[in-house]
Amino acid sequence: VSTAVVEPYNCVLSTHTLLEHTDVTFMVDNEALYDICRRNLDIERPTYTNLNRLTAQIISSLTASLRFDGALNVDLTEFQTNLVPYPRIHLAIASFAPIISAEK
Repeated sequence: VSTAVVEPYNCVLSTHTLLEHTDVTFMVDNEALYDICRRNLDIERPTYTNLNRLTAQIISSLTASLRFDGALNVDLTEFQTNLVPYPRIHLAIASFAPIISAEK
């Protein structure tokens, strides 16, 4: 999926900046998204549109409690406390399931 040879280096170098300047960070692995599209969603050759839609769905689900009123509504501090295992890391650990194609 990678179009650049330096993608792993860019990821490593950007991690330091993300840790220093953000409260919560959602890092997404392009290769994992590509595999999910191929294996779970039955898309032979996923396009950037497919990958972007999957990413948008995941982030939208993660941030729903921030955007809508209700009993489960939380602010960013509670959101970070519940999803980030170590305060210094700032990287939210999240999962999204089930991921199945519309035909199934």
